[in-house]
Amino acid sequence: MVSYPQPTDHTRRPASVTSRSTTTRRHRSSRSQTGGASFRPQNEFPNFAQTGDVEIVINAEGQEKRYLLHRLILAQCSGFFEASTSEDWSRAQAQGVPGPAQSNGLANIGEEDEYGREADQPTLPVAPSRDRYRWRYELDSGNKDEEVPMLVQKPATSSLFGGDQMPRPPATPSKHTATSNSFFRSFTAMQSAAHIPHQAPDNDLIRDYDNLFRIFYNYSPNLDPLNIAESYIQCKSLLNLADMYDALEVVGPRIDHHLLQFQSRLWKQIAKYPPSYLKLGYLARSKVIFAEAIIHVVGQWPAGSNQLRNHVPEAVFDLIEDKAEELAEKQLKTEGKLFRLTLTTPRGERVTPTNSYMDWLALSLFRQWLIENTSPPPPLPPKTPNSNQPSPRTQQQNKPPISPGRLYRLLFSAGSAYLSHDELKRFLKVSKAFGAENSGNPEYRRDELKKFERRMDEVKAMAKEIVRPLMRSFLELDLGRDGVGGGVGLEYLTCTRLEEADFPWD
Repeated sequence: MVSYPQPTDHTRRPASVTSRSTTTRRHRSSRSQTGGASFRPQNEFPNFAQTGDVEIVINAEGQEKRYLLHRLILAQCSGFFEASTSEDWSRAQAQGVPGPAQSNGLANIGEEDEYGREADQPTLPVAPSRDRYRWRYELDSGNKDEEVPMLVQKPATSSLFGGDQMPRPPATPSKHTATSNSFFRSFTAMQSAAHIPHQAPDNDLIRDYDNLFRIFYNYSPNLDPLNIAESYIQCKSLLNLADMYDALEVVGPRIDHHLLQFQSRLWKQIAKYPPSYLKLGYLARSKVIFAEAIIHVVGQWPAGSNQLRNHVPEAVFDLIEDKAEELAEKQLKTEGKLFRLTLTTPRGERVTPTNSYMDWLALSLFRQWLIENTSPPPPLPPKTPNSNQPSPRTQQQNKPPISPGRLYRLLFSAGSAYLSHDELKRFLKVSKAFGAENSGNPEYRRDELKKFERRMDEVKAMAKEIVRPLMRSFLELDLGRDGVGGGVGLEYLTCTRLEEADFPWD
């Protein structure tokens, strides 16, 4: 059987049966619908127009700031949003998410869909879309000036065509295809949050809420990086706001990281205002700031008790009192050791006026100096008609004792810091160490003075070792380089130490 080739049919087939791979109508995602600029809803902080389901409106002093955020992120970062968006407490309205066969109302007018079909043409059955909840919050300033502004949940509103009435961002011109736009969005998402340009609001309340939501989305808050005093005010305000919305666990580490960048300037500020930074460190859950502040507070206790009472949790106040009692007990033990300090003779006996009179005088002078600087002055004698003003000697005797910090630092420095050569010389002149028979012998007086100084140096060396435990400083502040008061040093002890189990929030 011979086969013949079939004649070629050059007739043009209808477009409906043309090969799909050659003439299929493709959807142009970047086709312009409004004056040559394609509308692309913003889907990034602070307005997630495509995926956001929580609308937040902040009004303060005529300024307004709107956010469209995600319930999942807000609930993870804030206990307030977790409770207010739960099924038991939320007032959210179920809003249907339109699908391809269920558009937003405009499809019923006869407009073509994205595939070029008329809206009234039959389509393939589509699975019903799940209902999406919407929440709306507005800032309520309250009726009284004393009330703190608070976010209040409002019922979500609906648009005329059945969709959610959410603010749409303005159309932005785009000259790139969908692929290029997706690439640039992905590339931008990989950038660090600190490099994203953002203009800080002028209003303090709006700034605090903006920083709060920026931290929720892992963006750096807009806080003053140069002026530590201004930065403290901003951090304190932000922490109070986070405490109100049960978000300290998320906001605290950001505040801690920001303040620790100031380093030595931060330590000096804490030394000046320890109660204020103690409260801030507790709110921020900052172990470094809290420990630095509590060392200053305990050293000056009870000087700052009025600023902390009823302003910090009871656990913090109890911790301060416990550490202050421990420090006072250490001082008492140290003072007892100083008063029991003694010298011995070459035969190992304690010095007495009978076996070593000069050594006993050195101990007596040291103890008298210690009593004068650790005990309160005696009361002034009653005034008489003939003496209206106290004598200079009485004023010198009734001078107040030096502070504990300065006293123990003098003992630790030893040398000529206290009971110097001139003081020892004056003491020997008025004592009975020089008898009348030796008063005209300068060599005898010179030798005895040197011996007296050597024995006093031995007493000072023993006293230095006794006070050494009190001289430990657990501050980050360098007392030698950054000493407060012109390098003189602090007037209180800084040997308080906090263990890991002492922090009241663990």
